[in-house]
Amino acid sequence: MPHYEPWSEERAEAVIGEFAHLEGPLMPMLHAVQETFGYVPDAVVPMLAERLNVSRAEVHGVVTFYHDFRHEPAGQHVLKLCRAEACQAAGGDALAAHAEHKLGCKLGETTADGRVTVEPIYCLGLCATAPSAMLDGRIVARLNERRLDALISEAQS
Repeated sequence: MPHYEPWSEERAEAVIGEFAHLEGPLMPMLHAVQETFGYVPDAVVPMLAERLNVSRAEVHGVVTFYHDFRHEPAGQHVLKLCRAEACQAAGGDALAAHAEHKLGCKLGETTADGRVTVEPIYCLGLCATAPSAMLDGRIVARLNERRLDALISEAQS
């Protein structure tokens, strides 16, 4: 289960600083910020822009272009459901609808109790064993309703 730290400008500066030596460090910095806080807070955009000597618009453009960067804190668990064509063809649409119904929230949202964020992901590379999902970084292939219910129960406990 991921454990995210509460937002802190000082902690963000430290996280960003760990990657300052890299060439082209924006993406590693953004990933590290999200791994630390569970999302990329708006307040980090000007910090990154200043550190990298780029415009805020450039940083904002990267954050908003990539689907994987969250704009608000994730739940305690993150369930990602593959929405790529192979998974859709293997029943992924019905599984996504089932997850939304069971969790009481839509893809891209977090349950009211803050336990589970359910997100679409566009290909986990498991097309031969579709449909697939990922719970807190653990990949599950050959997903069916029973296996999805088990993942949801695990995330809700």
